[in-house]
Amino acid sequence: MNPSPETPKPELAGRRVLIVDDDRLNVRILTGILKTEGYELRSVHSGEEALVAYDEFKPDLVLLDVMMPGINGFETCRTLKTKHGELLAPVIFITAKSESDDVVEGLAAGGVDYLPKPFKAREALARLRTHLQNRLLNEQQRQLVAQLSAANASKNKLLGIVAHDLRNPLASIRGLADFLADGTVGEISAEQLDLVKTIQETSQSMLTMVNELLDISVIESGELKIHPEIRPIAELLNKSVYLNNINAAKKGSRIELEGIDAETELHIDGDKIKQVIDNLLSNAIKFSPPNSVIHVNVEHHEQGCSVLVRDQGPGIPESERHKLFKDFSQTSVKPTAGEKSTGLGLAICKRIMESHGGSISAENAPAGGSIFRITFPRPLLAA
Repeated sequence: MNPSPETPKPELAGRRVLIVDDDRLNVRILTGILKTEGYELRSVHSGEEALVAYDEFKPDLVLLDVMMPGINGFETCRTLKTKHGELLAPVIFITAKSESDDVVEGLAAGGVDYLPKPFKAREALARLRTHLQNRLLNEQQRQLVAQLSAANASKNKLLGIVAHDLRNPLASIRGLADFLADGTVGEISAEQLDLVKTIQETSQSMLTMVNELLDISVIESGELKIHPEIRPIAELLNKSVYLNNINAAKKGSRIELEGIDAETELHIDGDKIKQVIDNLLSNAIKFSPPNSVIHVNVEHHEQGCSVLVRDQGPGIPESERHKLFKDFSQTSVKPTAGEKSTGLGLAICKRIMESHGGSISAENAPAGGSIFRITFPRPLLAA
């Protein structure tokens, strides 16, 4: 005795199947095979009718005869595919043909499978279940993606609101601490000055974190705006190196700018690229030991030009390299003076470089330390 067909999974009951065949006997046979599965069935007898019925019935699967008067099955499928694209329900061709050319033509038209005549109940049911389950999984995946996208948008909105509301008071705290440290409001004792410096450092660290949260919320919401203009790369590097050397000096370190071509100009958003350079220099200071020398230089090559920042830190663990440019991600390597990090800086740099059509990468230097490289493609070079 042949075993009975597998009982359909409950979630497939009620799935809609559209049968398109000009042979009414074939329609009756297929209806008899499928009716026990709990599917909702509808049948039409031409390609023209199928095009209308598809929009009305909104099937989860289409059984489509190849040889029909008027529009044949292949042309019907192509028309549906053009209209509905990736959302088209799976189309299984009904045919007595088994030539490889016909199979290829059907798949090229947008079909996913063939159901040969004469029909075998177990085979027909197995093929339909497989494609209906795949469609159900795809629907669930699309719903999950939509839910995650909505949650991510809400998260970005919340981050933006919170960071925006925190930035002004933090900037005020930092400014007032500067006034106290400078003696603008009167002399303070050495002990009080130490406390004020702690306030300065902490508020600056928090302000940096808030600014990075604002940046990432803007970037992820798709609102990052680039305003390109022609800027000399030497100008940006000189400014960044000068300002970051102030922080480097606190650790007895220094940043050296080497072999910069004053004539190289780029079509870029200068403020955004300076933000990238500042982040790379700040990281180089953080992760290099005291009394280090950080080297910055520009390389020209066939693809365009690159800015390289070489530090004297411990390098990047090979097993953690994948973490470098991800949001809120940090490696096991720690700053050498306890500096704080949100794990957002390099992720923001990556987005900014990509928005320019450029790239950012990192490698370990043969003599020790890390080399971070930002590359500008040749089209960004000003003529």
